[in-house]
Amino acid sequence: MFFTERVILEKLLAWKNSPYRKPLILKGVRQVGKTWILKEFGKRYYENTAYFNFDENEEYKQFFETTKDVNRILQNLMLASSQRIVPEKTLIIFDEVQDCPNVINSMKYFCENTPEYHIACAGSLLGIALAKPSSFPVGKVNFMQIDPMTFEEFLLANGDGNLLNFLREWDLLEPIPDAFFNPLYEKLKMYYVTGGMPEAVLMWTQARDVSAVQEALVDITGAYERDFAKHPDVSEFPKISMLWKSVPSQLARENKKFIYKAVKEGARAREYEDALQWLVDARLVHKIYRSTAPGLPVAAYDDLSAFKLYLVDVGLLRRLAQLAPTAFGEGNRLFTEFKGALTENFVLQTLLTQFEVVPRYWSQNNPPYEVDFMIQRENDIFPVEVKSEANTASKSLKKFKELFPDKVKLRVRFSLDNLKLDGDVLNIPLFMADEADRLIGLALKKLS
Repeated sequence: MFFTERVILEKLLAWKNSPYRKPLILKGVRQVGKTWILKEFGKRYYENTAYFNFDENEEYKQFFETTKDVNRILQNLMLASSQRIVPEKTLIIFDEVQDCPNVINSMKYFCENTPEYHIACAGSLLGIALAKPSSFPVGKVNFMQIDPMTFEEFLLANGDGNLLNFLREWDLLEPIPDAFFNPLYEKLKMYYVTGGMPEAVLMWTQARDVSAVQEALVDITGAYERDFAKHPDVSEFPKISMLWKSVPSQLARENKKFIYKAVKEGARAREYEDALQWLVDARLVHKIYRSTAPGLPVAAYDDLSAFKLYLVDVGLLRRLAQLAPTAFGEGNRLFTEFKGALTENFVLQTLLTQFEVVPRYWSQNNPPYEVDFMIQRENDIFPVEVKSEANTASKSLKKFKELFPDKVKLRVRFSLDNLKLDGDVLNIPLFMADEADRLIGLALKKLS
């Protein structure tokens, strides 16, 4: 792993300084940088870090089996590992805790009896472990999610702090000058090739080696596919694998609604529900439901029979779809490849990091219209269209406004067009997607 700023460091610092701090559980897919970020956080903000890995040192688990007395547990850990632990001054990291229910359960006692100790837990497939109905310290832990690096984090890692500062400080809803637009457009193409997994980003930003990027992504997808075998029911393993591999072909269709028959001829929802839920709990895929109308709460309008699946990371999607990085040099081919699926996946990733409520999508059949995403910002719902090219017409956004005129304060479009507010349509260039929340705020202010 390598040194770069990650947005989550600010959140971790807020957790450290909170008067309501509880033991932390950091969730995120394998190889997204959980261990690195916690160690970096400990290095920067604590006198020392005490690190315990329950995969490397399985004997540590015994200390949690024989007692619930946290002082005794810590005493044993210090003696066994020769690490110093000082209340308030040491960050205690428990890593690879996904198979250690006693460790997770002990957070209740750390929270209640020794709040002066700062503890952070991490592990791969933690979403799966936490979905099990075992004894879990409800209300006694803080949760945090670490996602793949955003495009803005990629810029920083790539040494493009000037471009990043420009994006964050541009507060006019008018076109970006070409001197910034063109390099940002090129950098975004590279981000589609690497994605946001730190190892792949490192191979590009440090070595400028595309074949090493490819290799890193192959290794990561291989590690995920080996994880599928960890499902407690062996018969689910091939189903999880088939679902995972079907995502690119599902997104390559004009209508991206997930179809089980595209996974396997004659496949039925009930056969694959558990396997699909495993992938969702592992956060390897994002499940986006169809919404019937823009109302609150958004979940009340979910059509549970219709959804779209996206991958955790745009670079992994490109790799899984076996799209060669050479497309990087071919105009805007990367943006438009297989019906703009990479672009849609990229936009969803960035919306998930900015808005608390998971986006939905909206569609109707006769005649066919589809709005790619609906996002909730505070108590407003905004339709979002994703276009992978420039010079875009937005028939579905227009239709959405006709059908729900009182519900639509602003319509949002991501495309390769320049930044502009055209009536109540805000066009955001794709490379500014990480600034969507802020830009929507500026547009609403202007419209009011």
